[in-house]
Amino acid sequence: MSDDNGQSLRVVLCNAAPHDAPRIAKQLVEEGLAACVNVIPGVRSFYVWEGRMYDDMENTLLIKTTAATLERLTVRIREIHPYELPEVIGLAVVEGEGEPRYFAWVRERMSRPG
Repeated sequence: MSDDNGQSLRVVLCNAAPHDAPRIAKQLVEEGLAACVNVIPGVRSFYVWEGRMYDDMENTLLIKTTAATLERLTVRIREIHPYELPEVIGLAVVEGEGEPRYFAWVRERMSRPG
């Protein structure tokens, strides 16, 4: 954990099938693992899985959370996501590069139970 008691912010990327993305987003917010999740439709993903090339339509979830919550969020995505290997990529948010009031809102939201 970081020296800021885990309050540094993270944006987590996760892709899901269009019919699964809203359910996952809502569940993460309701469970207090994310302050906000944006569901971006119409993402076309190309990848190789188990030796086969895929070309799938997905939705990207932009999940706003804190460093302290990232591990629990990752575990929960594994539990509720239908993919065998869901994408979970945590990106650090640089303090001072963005709207400080929004950063404060995310922290405040993450400090409360779902």
